[in-house]
Amino acid sequence: MLDWIQNTEYATWVRESWGWPFALTLHAFGNAMVVGLSFIICLRVLGLFRTIPYTSLNKLVPVMWLGVAIQVYSGLTLWSSKPLKYFGDGLFQWKLSLVFLGVVITWYFQNTLKRETASWSAAGTVTSRGVKIVAATALVWAAVLIAGRLTAYLGQLYQI
Repeated sequence: MLDWIQNTEYATWVRESWGWPFALTLHAFGNAMVVGLSFIICLRVLGLFRTIPYTSLNKLVPVMWLGVAIQVYSGLTLWSSKPLKYFGDGLFQWKLSLVFLGVVITWYFQNTLKRETASWSAAGTVTSRGVKIVAATALVWAAVLIAGRLTAYLGQLYQI
């Protein structure tokens, strides 16, 4: 099946035309959206950017999900060009695991923001649980970004 995916017209277009730089550019924008916004929210929760109300943070989460969707689409596009190589790459498997963890933790993060931002605004401070989930979200997405870069440069060293 992986061989069939690699030999589709779409995968060939990605490998042999403008598909690779197009998908890579989209992937970079998706990463910037997710990592950037999670860090902005995390920094606000940690006390910076005090002019941003806690309740406004909820408006940033749908943009993060758009970034995740862009990452998934562009990532699958890049993956389709060499699925056999990527599945044999231990770093890629770590990255993929981190992406799944990032999606789960972002869902939990979104629910926490919806539930708790009103009480954070009333109290003027964030609960320790809120700080932990926001920090974990930012760290997991940063780890996805780092694993992605390492996959590009070190992937051949860590074949399974």
